[in-house]
Amino acid sequence: MLDKILMFIEGTGFAAMTLPQLMMLVVACTLLYLGVEKKYEPLLLVPISFGMLLVNLPLGGIMDNPVFSETGQLLSTGGLIRYFYMGIERGIFPPLIFLGIGAMTDFGPLIANPKTLLLGAAAQFGIFTTLIGAMLLGFNAAEAGSIGIIGGADGPTAIFLTSKLAPHLLGSVAVAAYSYMALVPIIQPPIMRLLTTKAERQIVMEQLRPVSRTERVLFPVIVVILCGLLLPPAIPLLGMLMLGNLFRECGVTDRLSKTAQNDLNNIVVIMLGTAVGASASYDKFLTFSTISIIVLGLAAFAVGTAAGVIMGKIMCKISGGKVNPLIGSAGVSAVPMAARVSQVVGKEANPNNYLLMHAMGPNVAGVIGSAIAAGILLSLLG
Repeated sequence: MLDKILMFIEGTGFAAMTLPQLMMLVVACTLLYLGVEKKYEPLLLVPISFGMLLVNLPLGGIMDNPVFSETGQLLSTGGLIRYFYMGIERGIFPPLIFLGIGAMTDFGPLIANPKTLLLGAAAQFGIFTTLIGAMLLGFNAAEAGSIGIIGGADGPTAIFLTSKLAPHLLGSVAVAAYSYMALVPIIQPPIMRLLTTKAERQIVMEQLRPVSRTERVLFPVIVVILCGLLLPPAIPLLGMLMLGNLFRECGVTDRLSKTAQNDLNNIVVIMLGTAVGASASYDKFLTFSTISIIVLGLAAFAVGTAAGVIMGKIMCKISGGKVNPLIGSAGVSAVPMAARVSQVVGKEANPNNYLLMHAMGPNVAGVIGSAIAAGILLSLLG
């Protein structure tokens, strides 16, 4: 009887637990706390952190591959979340997330003020500067591209690109990308205040012109044709983004639009988030490269924010003071949080300032910009 009790104890996770696994459980619970209590991107941080928790519990086998005999007989079906992960490996989940984003996005502010495309483009500068920095630190070109894309502040794009270029870094890159997206209200304001004067922050912008239904319907079609011809690797992300937006704007597919925004999007978020978290096992996450990725990701995000603000200052000078440079920080594609931060900082300087709709232009341009940047990196490094 005693032998059976000892065998049972030895077969539990308590007996198999190692220090690195325990450390990862602490990291997972910390991320859970940030998602639940601090409400930092909870819809993604909660499933990601819980997936991280599950994969680092000893003997669970949730990410095990199926096992076959030499004759092809199935000996083990493999872990549950391993099948979720196939949606990332096959490049299915991130484009489906973009479908939902497109259905939820109003491109009207961008159409009304096309110049804000420049702000969205400038904010992608952090991606390419960080790519160079990562290569100088010893990462190969594919790994550096995956790290650099964190600067776009777009989690699905980071996952899509990393799964193709450097899948072994997926857990670290995804956690860094979503963590910095959640920390937008903390990271961006100091950079925005540092690079602008109080007079610039007080600038009140003119009201945007109305955008017609014809413009809204033509926009996704024209964008996907032009960008798809220029950068074919970006078609999965941009195509789904614009299809979702077409569902929203055409007026005859309300059911599809609502499904893309809600039911489908929520299902995909659960599977994608859990699978991403489960890719962060202790042997892949507790490495020097992970620390480097987190530091480089912060640098990419800060440089992207700064580049957007600097472009905003240039446009302010050219326009004779009609552009508030704060909207340039929204060029990173953390929608709509980055635009809200522009509004908050602008309102601090001038209570009569309403920058939200103006900031949404560069914000949605940043979504397009990050997808294009991913297409460029896939073309060069894939």
